[in-house]
Amino acid sequence: MRYLTYVSLVFTMLLWGGTFIAGRSLAGSVSPAAAAFFRFTIATIALAVLVRLIDGRIIIPPRNLWFRLLLLGATGIFSYNICFFTGLQYLEAGRASLIIALNPLAIVLGATLILGELLTFKQVCGILISLVGAFLVITNGHPGMVLEGGFGTGELAILGCVASWAAYSIIGRTVLSSLTPLSAVFYSSLCGTLLLLPYALADGSVLKAFSYSSSDWLSLGFLGLLGTAVGFSLYYRAIQAIGASRASVFINLVPFFAIILSWFFLDESIGLAALSGGLLLLAGVTLTNRGAAVKVNKTQ
Repeated sequence: MRYLTYVSLVFTMLLWGGTFIAGRSLAGSVSPAAAAFFRFTIATIALAVLVRLIDGRIIIPPRNLWFRLLLLGATGIFSYNICFFTGLQYLEAGRASLIIALNPLAIVLGATLILGELLTFKQVCGILISLVGAFLVITNGHPGMVLEGGFGTGELAILGCVASWAAYSIIGRTVLSSLTPLSAVFYSSLCGTLLLLPYALADGSVLKAFSYSSSDWLSLGFLGLLGTAVGFSLYYRAIQAIGASRASVFINLVPFFAIILSWFFLDESIGLAALSGGLLLLAGVTLTNRGAAVKVNKTQ
């Protein structure tokens, strides 16, 4: 049974690596607003079905939870995906995936600053190693580009993804005491889709949908069904089977799959300096997550 869980986790990371290729393939033909809106329209419908099948029923959240669900939709769905699709209009899929590998590190730092968690020495070392690696990836092995104005929209947008996901993860901790993980994803997806609708309507994205090519819709379908609905349901089932700590280690495979898939499908390559930085980043993230945080006692 555990073997099957590990296989499902590797498959999930393959799907998540594929989201970078699908997002990159939409660049130039589908606007970020439209890509995000249609991705989560598809995902919300699929998640509703999965919640009904897996959880047994769709629970209506209490009124005092809706504001936090709206925040989840605003951070993890709305802002993350606008930044994600904007960034992929400027950056290669493989390099973008290496920058987003900062997500676990950003969550640890956010928990330290917002929730009062303390860092161990091992975590501090991991953070420093990750930051060096991230700097190499973001500058593509040319640190001088920061001073020369080469640090552009794409890099900033993908860093926006990291900030958005950290906020989503930290807010999500306060929701999981009332909802199952899959239900929380469903409702955050629903709220995020509703927030994306006016944005998509404002730039005329929805009306342009009839002109999308079959490959565009294939990418959107992959993002909504496999990359989001199926990916998250498999991931949370794995967490239930082997625990969050063991499951989260597999996330380091996402950039690996993204780089391989971008080479195979998009004919992209990644420089040695950026690749080395990515390995440093992933090593630092692993070290950071292995160093257990010490929570401040707030029982008084």
